[in-house]
Parts: sequence; C-alpha cells; structure tokens
Amino acid sequence: MQKTLIATAVLACLSVPAFADDAAPAAAATPEHTFTANVSLTSEYIYRGIAQSNRKPAIQGGFDYSHSSGLYAGVWGSSISWLTDGSGGSAPTEIDIYGGYKNTFAGGDWNYDVGVLTYNYPHSGNLTVGSNSPNTTEIYGAIGWKWLSAKYSLTTSDHIFGWGKNGGNGNTSGSGYFEVNANYDLGTGWGLVGHVGHQSIKDYSRASYSDYKLGVTKDVGFGVVALSYYDTNAHGDCNGNGVQPYCSLLGKDLGKGAAQLSFTKTF
Repeated sequence: MQKTLIATAVLACLSVPAFADDAAPAAAATPEHTFTANVSLTSEYIYRGIAQSNRKPAIQGGFDYSHSSGLYAGVWGSSISWLTDGSGGSAPTEIDIYGGYKNTFAGGDWNYDVGVLTYNYPHSGNLTVGSNSPNTTEIYGAIGWKWLSAKYSLTTSDHIFGWGKNGGNGNTSGSGYFEVNANYDLGTGWGLVGHVGHQSIKDYSRASYSDYKLGVTKDVGFGVVALSYYDTNAHGDCNGNGVQPYCSLLGKDLGKGAAQLSFTKTF
C-alpha cells in the first residue's frame, strides 16, 4: 500500500548570450531510461491511516523504472503483521506492483498520473481466519498543481483487502479511496506534508472511514527523516476481541491515532 505509493520533479533553465569560444556547455539531456531504488525503516507501517504492522516497526523498500516519455513501473514491499497476528497463518509481507503514465502540462505547474496498482500478500492462502483473498487491484488517476494533488483509486478486484459485503463474502469491487495531498518545500531541506482521505467500502458502510496525516520532513543529506501524526474516525472499542472492522485479531485498535517516525534512503 504504498503507498505509498509515488514523487515528481520540475526543471527550469536560463540562457544568456555568449560568444562561440566561451559559450556555456549545453545542459545534459534527460535520460531516456531511469532506474532508482529506495529503502525505509519506520516505527510502524501505516497506510491510509490504518496500522499494517500492529504497532510494530517495519522495513520497506522498492525499485522503480521510468521512461522519458512518462511511462513508469515499479515494485515495493513491506513487512506486515495484520494478516497473521492471532490467525495461525503466515503472510508477513506485502508486495506491490504498479505501472502507469505521468506527465506535466500548462508550463509544468500542473501534472497528472494514471495507472494500475496490485497489492499482493504471499502465503495468505494459509490463513485460518476469513475466506476472501486480501490481494487487491486498483486503478488510479491523479492531478496536481505544484505542491498540491488529488487522487482517486478504484478497486477492480473482487474484494478490497479481503472485505466482503456487510463483512461477509460478497463482492466489494467498486470500492474507492479519494485523497488530497500536500508536500510543501520550506527550503534548507525542510518540508511540510499533509493528507486527508476517505475510504469507502462498497455495500459495507461500517468499514468506510476518513483519515488524515500531518507531518514534517528533513533531508539530512544521506536520506530523509520524516515525523508524522495519523488519525482516523475508524477506531472504536475493540473490547479485546477484534470484533470491530479495524481491530486486529489480538484486539488492538488499528485505526487509532498514532505518530510515525521514518528514515528513507533513495539510490
């Protein structure tokens, strides 16, 4: 859940008159193919406001490819525990595979992004709790202006993260997540981040909820440190038995507000 999922950049240049003998060198052309990798350590994995590692630290990382045309693809993974805690099964990893197209317009101030994302949970078939596969496919579209963006993700697989209609086995394809994100550069390596979103689960309103995030980032040269606070209106009394939609099988409230500290290195 990457979320997680994904960064943009803008370029600008100035030119001045010069004689042939002392002309400035031409700017380097944008590479046709770009490959990057990233690795993160985080105090816990939180996605769309919901804890995925049951209030425990997580290690994450991924690889990305982009083409100068705007096409891109990538894979990203994280340690998780929400599928296994108390279930007797073994699905400790989430692996996301995604691809799409993004570009800018209107002089570069505006941008857009469309694509498809699959969330995969290897070995989740061994779980003894629940009968719906948690593997999920979404298509998404986003539009942004400078530091502000809006995105909508639509579930196309039978079940969104294993949810069924009214908590059962019915199809929840068509569930959606709308979000607005802000990433504001303060200068000298500092940044502010903000997020608000709403997850709707088709035909299971009890599992629908809204979430928000506020945070600060700092580029320390060899990586980026981030400190954020998340909260949702999904939390409630778990009664120690995991009966609420976002209670873990061990009775922890996975939608309760929490702070997250992370370090990310991009190569």
